[in-house]
Amino acid sequence: MTMALLAAALLMGFFGSPHCLGMCGGLVTAFGLSMKDVSPTKRRALVATYHLGRLSSYALLGLLAGFIGTTVLEPLMKGNSLPRILLGAVLVFVGVTMLGAPFLNKLERFGMRFWQYLSPLRQKVFPLNTFPRALTAGLLWGFLPCGLVYGALLIAVVAHNPLSGAALMFVFGLGTVPMLVATHETVGWLRDKIGRFRLRQLNGAVMVLSGLAVAVVPMVMANMHGGHGGGHAQMDHSSHSAMMSETDAHNIDQMNHDMTPAMDHDMQDMDNHMDHSMHDMGDDATSMHHGQ
Repeated sequence: MTMALLAAALLMGFFGSPHCLGMCGGLVTAFGLSMKDVSPTKRRALVATYHLGRLSSYALLGLLAGFIGTTVLEPLMKGNSLPRILLGAVLVFVGVTMLGAPFLNKLERFGMRFWQYLSPLRQKVFPLNTFPRALTAGLLWGFLPCGLVYGALLIAVVAHNPLSGAALMFVFGLGTVPMLVATHETVGWLRDKIGRFRLRQLNGAVMVLSGLAVAVVPMVMANMHGGHGGGHAQMDHSSHSAMMSETDAHNIDQMNHDMTPAMDHDMQDMDNHMDHSMHDMGDDATSMHHGQ
């Protein structure tokens, strides 16, 4: 997984955090009221603990999403460009959602049913005056229905592996922390700046453009360079054939050069042998003549 995806998840969490404040504001207030009898130091530690639980819950969901992606989608995407296209489509979808499209509203309503199912367990964490309770509250908080979380989970599905999905969701959660731990004055300032400069919409537009770039640009570049690449391939083939012809001619010449001295030497040996044989035959004939 590239750093670009982690950065996108972080910015998605930060610029979408006003939405998180609207969804989680009541829960944060309830947590704060349940800690009114603890010291300020312990209160800060408890706040950090339940946020750690929430990020751990996000990471667990990201791990599950990444596992689904690798077991269900990856076998269908080997040896083709589908992973890049799917990632681009998800980025476009999430970006359009951040621009205000209500695509995930129905999914939020479905998640609300599960949240209500957890209600008896949620009641047992109050008052939030111990660290185990704070951690449990944070773990349960991660299942609060939120379209922004579901959008981040879609990106985790197309991550390279379960660990990448977990890391992406953890980083997304980090982006939401500043808005949820800030003081009332700071929250007002952050919401004003994010709303005034439409930073959430800007981030959504950037994600849409990034998704289009991921999915479309490589295909366009491949089509543009397809013919050019074919010409190069033909030239390389012709050059290779010419080089092979030259190499073969050189090898034949070398073989002729190596064989010529050897053949000359063999012919000379044959001539010498024949001369010697003829001389021997002459000697034999002379001996026979004297014998008569």
